[in-house]
Amino acid sequence: MSILRYLAAPLSPLYGAVVFARNRSFDAHPERAVHVEVPVVSVGNLSAGGTGKTPLTLFLAEGLESAGWPNAVLSRGYGGRRDVDPMSVEVDSDPRQTGDEPLLMARRLGRHRVVVGRKRHAAALRALSQRPDLRCLLLDDGFQHRALHRDLDLLVLDGVRRWGNGRMLPLGDLREPVESLARAHALVVTRTARVPVRSEIEAWWARHGSGGPIFWVDFLLGGLRRWDTGEPTPLPLAGQGPAFAWCGLGNPEAFYADLLLAGQSWAGTHSFPDHRGPSPAGLRRLQAQARSEGAGWMVCTEKDAVKLGTGHASVLELPLFVAEQRVSGGELLLDWVVAQLE
Repeated sequence: MSILRYLAAPLSPLYGAVVFARNRSFDAHPERAVHVEVPVVSVGNLSAGGTGKTPLTLFLAEGLESAGWPNAVLSRGYGGRRDVDPMSVEVDSDPRQTGDEPLLMARRLGRHRVVVGRKRHAAALRALSQRPDLRCLLLDDGFQHRALHRDLDLLVLDGVRRWGNGRMLPLGDLREPVESLARAHALVVTRTARVPVRSEIEAWWARHGSGGPIFWVDFLLGGLRRWDTGEPTPLPLAGQGPAFAWCGLGNPEAFYADLLLAGQSWAGTHSFPDHRGPSPAGLRRLQAQARSEGAGWMVCTEKDAVKLGTGHASVLELPLFVAEQRVSGGELLLDWVVAQLE
């Protein structure tokens, strides 16, 4: 146990009591959850840290759109400081206002496809007002946001980290007790290529879950894009030697492992706290560290790249490439979601 978790241990019973009381209130009074005029699909998780909600939400948003279900994504916009709330996120929005993940999604999905707001109901109304053709909404990181009614609750579980030590914050990684699994309509297990035996997860879901299906998906780094020019290139990068990898994710080790699975070696890594990244001065220090560890180029994630601006470009000396992540094996999940909506 880390020293911070040890010091915060007395808060765990209090946190658990608050979560229990809040869930009990919503269970007893379902009318508290506000309904909107189109179906809502929530993509969330039980634990803190990165489980892959953002790439999964993007996959569903693109797939549903292609299947004839125009949609928009609603996000809390964690880390964003904005004067207007809710706020529509466009490709040229400022990540300091929107947060990094909503801007990443907007750049992938396009105009009027992402809205951030502290109150997801208000964000939903904003999305519907600017896109009257919407047939559904995707609620990003929405499992704990019970104030907005959802028609489907997809619970995402990292197949490698799973449920950690099974304890609630701050002693463990769980935001809610495992009994909350009963609210989820389906379980989506990610990073399944690194899950040698699935039976333990299946037994966990059978013991605590709702009886809904389990879907097994993976994340693949499909290629690289040079940050300053946008030029695409295959992964692994040929003829450049090992990379220096850095990121600001909830689960940075997953990114470094994915690089190795894609055949890309790295000489060193640096991890920032989730949603954080380097200042221009920090990027200088990263480049110095990369050189000291024998790397001639750097690689980060799409989530990290959206936080970089002209100030970073002015100090960039080493080539910087962005690793593009995609969902693999999600077709059955997409077909099931479409079938539930129809």
